[in-house]
Amino acid sequence: MARVSQEHLDARRRQILDGAARCFARNGFHATSMQDVLKEVDLSAGAVYRYFSGKEELIAAIVREVLAQVRGGFEEAARSSPPPPPDLLVTSVLGRVLAAKEDLTVDGRPAFPGLVIQVWAETLRNDDLAVVLREGYGAVQETWSRIVAAYQEAGIMRSDVSPDHVTRTMMATAMGFIAQQALFGPAPAEILGDGLRALTSVRDHSAVNVPETRSN
Repeated sequence: MARVSQEHLDARRRQILDGAARCFARNGFHATSMQDVLKEVDLSAGAVYRYFSGKEELIAAIVREVLAQVRGGFEEAARSSPPPPPDLLVTSVLGRVLAAKEDLTVDGRPAFPGLVIQVWAETLRNDDLAVVLREGYGAVQETWSRIVAAYQEAGIMRSDVSPDHVTRTMMATAMGFIAQQALFGPAPAEILGDGLRALTSVRDHSAVNVPETRSN
């Protein structure tokens, strides 16, 4: 029997994950059956079940992959001294993640943001998926905390704010931007970068000369 190469195994796994993601994005998790996935990827049940035990495992694998991409981008930045500023960093990482999923479309529209919203909603009823998401976000949060600490050590970010608070805010900003895309349509990640750059340029209120109001 001919030995199957790792490249072939990886390509087949990729085929299955991409097909499943298209099904989930198009029909939702609950309305998608494994039969739908088999039809989408044009493979036998045996070929698919060799890699994934079922729909739940497919969903978890998609989530882990995306979170690993996000963490990988921030890990790369964490090795810089100091890391790139937040506006450039978030724009770069989020832009790469969105670009990697640009082929995931439904009726010609980007479907990845909507799939992310589905995952968030599914964690409210699926404890196993909730654990996967918490672990993934926890890893991203840990990486971001190191980035914030590097900013503070370099003297380019105020040190009287907890790194955890900054981390949660930056993650909420990125998550909110994805939610906006799901609700209102696609937008380039550079918009988020421009907004962050403008917000971080605001001076401390105590250093701003506030015009006095004249009384009549």
